[in-house]
Amino acid sequence: MASVLFGGNPVNTDGELPKTGSKAPDFKLVKSDLSLVSTADFLGSKVILNVFPSIDTPTCATSVRKFNADADRLENTKVLCISRDLPFAQKRFCGSEGLENVINLSDFNTGNFGKDYGLELTEGAFTGLHARAVIVLDENGIVKYTELVPNISDEPDYQAALAAL
Repeated sequence: MASVLFGGNPVNTDGELPKTGSKAPDFKLVKSDLSLVSTADFLGSKVILNVFPSIDTPTCATSVRKFNADADRLENTKVLCISRDLPFAQKRFCGSEGLENVINLSDFNTGNFGKDYGLELTEGAFTGLHARAVIVLDENGIVKYTELVPNISDEPDYQAALAAL
């Protein structure tokens, strides 16, 4: 288990991020049209997994905006923004913000992504939601970079994630 700060207090996750150099755990997540997408759908592309508790918090919204601004310049790269929000909330946010360069995916139905990636918060007000993290995968689904953001209210290190591509 790992620990992050939420509201100045330490809270635990249910595990650890995948190790750099390992194969990323398979996932199935829900798209805005309620269809499922899996790890296999992104093989052949580099992938940034921007994981956060909820699109309806300021820091989470900022991370989606910032990665969206960078995504159109990234060659052969998909940016997946993952939370436990309902797909409708994710679609509403991106639609109202005009964000078209990221792919919002939801883990609302099973929470398995959060568990498999060691990101499910196990205590505190956000219990069951995901900790803030960025994971970069290569074209073969191998983990190239991970960051578990130490304080949930802080933004991730965008430049380090982009440099890992």
